[in-house]
Amino acid sequence: MADIDEKYLEPENYVNRELSWLEFNYRVLSEARDKTLPLFERLKFLSITASNLDEFFMVRVASLKDMVHAKYNKADIAGLKPGEQLEKIAVKTHELVGLQYSTYNRSLLPALKQNGLLVITSHENLDKKDGEFVDKYFKENVYPVLTPMAVDSSRPFPLVRNKTLNIAALVQKKDEDDTIDFAMVQVPGVLPRIVELPREEGEERAVILLEEVIERNIQSLFLNYNIITAHPFRIMRNADFSIDEDEAEDLLIEIEKQLKKRQWGEVIRLEIEEKVDKRLLKILKKELHMSSSDIFEIAGPLDLTVLMKMYGLEGFDSLKASKYTPQPVPALMNEDDIFTNMRKGDIFLHHPYQTFDPVVNFVKTAARDPQVLAIKQTLYRVSGNSPIIAALAEAADNGKQVSVLVELKARFDEENNIIWARKLEKAGCHVIYGLVGLKTHSKITLVVRREEDGIRRYVHLGTGNYNDSTARLYTDCGIMTCHPQIGEDATAVFNMLSGYSEPLSWNKLIVAPLWLRERFLKLIRRETAHARAGKPARIIAKMNSLCDKKVIAFLYEASCAGVEIDMIIRGICCLKAGVPGLSENIKVRSIVGNFLEHSRIFYFENDGSKEVYMGSADWMPRNLDKRVEIAFPVEDESLKEEVIHILTTELEDNVKAHLLQPDGSYEKEDRRGKVSVNSQDQFCQEAVEKARQQLEGQETVNDRVFIPVENPAYKK
Repeated sequence: MADIDEKYLEPENYVNRELSWLEFNYRVLSEARDKTLPLFERLKFLSITASNLDEFFMVRVASLKDMVHAKYNKADIAGLKPGEQLEKIAVKTHELVGLQYSTYNRSLLPALKQNGLLVITSHENLDKKDGEFVDKYFKENVYPVLTPMAVDSSRPFPLVRNKTLNIAALVQKKDEDDTIDFAMVQVPGVLPRIVELPREEGEERAVILLEEVIERNIQSLFLNYNIITAHPFRIMRNADFSIDEDEAEDLLIEIEKQLKKRQWGEVIRLEIEEKVDKRLLKILKKELHMSSSDIFEIAGPLDLTVLMKMYGLEGFDSLKASKYTPQPVPALMNEDDIFTNMRKGDIFLHHPYQTFDPVVNFVKTAARDPQVLAIKQTLYRVSGNSPIIAALAEAADNGKQVSVLVELKARFDEENNIIWARKLEKAGCHVIYGLVGLKTHSKITLVVRREEDGIRRYVHLGTGNYNDSTARLYTDCGIMTCHPQIGEDATAVFNMLSGYSEPLSWNKLIVAPLWLRERFLKLIRRETAHARAGKPARIIAKMNSLCDKKVIAFLYEASCAGVEIDMIIRGICCLKAGVPGLSENIKVRSIVGNFLEHSRIFYFENDGSKEVYMGSADWMPRNLDKRVEIAFPVEDESLKEEVIHILTTELEDNVKAHLLQPDGSYEKEDRRGKVSVNSQDQFCQEAVEKARQQLEGQETVNDRVFIPVENPAYKK
């Protein structure tokens, strides 16, 4: 690595990315264990930890296993080889799963009962009345859907699909010898997994899980057998597929083929009910080719993502956080159309505190405006019933030039994106499937409009996906602008994506994979030089993940030069913070709250001439080297102050922020004697107040005065 002191590159100065991710899931789990949160919110967080862990195994653990199979022994930035990483992950994940289920069994189940919801954990605990209901429900609703499968000399072990819930049984033919056979039945995903039992009004409500209903009645599926034992189980398969794009004649068709294989990849994790009959476990272990470290014996219901369904039960609103309604954007609260408002000046968007509607309306208005000639957009993940897709199709139908880059390689959204790509093609849009070897992760929309003074380009740039559903859950930022130089750059981006023509230079945008890494390294180095010269030097960087070795080494160098560095990193952080002689000027915090922190914002003090950038990229090798990403400057001074306010408020958060310790653990700040600051709550309050002020005429669009809100709740 060029001109960086070797001492910053030693493996002991870095944290393994997988172990850092597991620390993040522990932080999510800590929300489920927080008794100050509404009870159903705790259920939601526990469900999220389970969903996170599923994806972690299917992708990250699977990838490490592939490396081991291929005898790939290169160490990671923390000096760990793939096999060593798997050993440490196995220990940590078993601990995590143990904590998940102790949280569920010891804390959440009793609390649910106390609040009027009884979760019946075993069919054996049903009384006569409930038992009769369950048996009738099984006969009428469940039995017709089931397909029991026995395994014997004529019937091989069945193919078990990825992530499906199944019940395995040992069975013995009636009136025959002592031969014990294996049998199983899949718990159907088409039926509700939570079955509510009938209760009179005012009585405690009760639910039972579908697998318990089936297990209670499993004898009726194998009439010629005696059931010796039966236990639910679930497997996780390798879902990380690779494609040789150079050899793939049609990327769309090749990805469709690979998606089918995802159901039958190598089994990398087996979850099974605790106290399982050892004979049954031995059969599963042998047939699925499992090692003991990949088997999780579970003290409770398998697949805790079911708790998100429980969260959706009606009638428990008092046990949930009150829903927040995204607020209108003050700069757009007038009778003017979107293009007129953009000509007045750049518009800053902060989701989900402010509504995502302006982005949708931008595309919708462009689709119907007779003066609009072309719309170009990148799509990475879109919602199931996307209004943006509908608007793009309408635009093509209206005769406009519509070019859309649909990233087919967006993991776990491939199938959804293929559907949308075909729909757009049918509507007459020009659809691009990304660049060979690169994912296009940038978030950019360009509208070309004919006006009285000539062609004008309108651009939206964002940190998050064009997904109206997740825009209510993820914190993201965006800018709407008609700045001519950004418009030129936007045209160059789309020309690069569709025609492979790389511009010699850029006006304002910074684009990966060719330019973004070097620009960030230069900006960090500039702060280092300022600190050494005794000038003001500071870096504040907010992102999802930090695991790029070169960037971290430059941050260590900056810290040792005296640069004050604050990192707001939700997930993976391979940097060690607060280590004397290495990173004593670096502080790292992770905010885990009601919304998922997703925005990427970068602040550089620059000797008092503050620079602020936002963008689509984290500081990870994949973002900087293997993806098309865009970072963009925030140059309007009033908008710049708004963005800086977001960063400073999050640095003051002492309710949802977890602080990284020198030993690699995370702890919440001790806020005794301090005013409580929950940054997400504060942004909600501020968005409401700004919209109210705009309605009351206390703040004009052009003044863009920022008025912070004093929330009495923070005084508690």
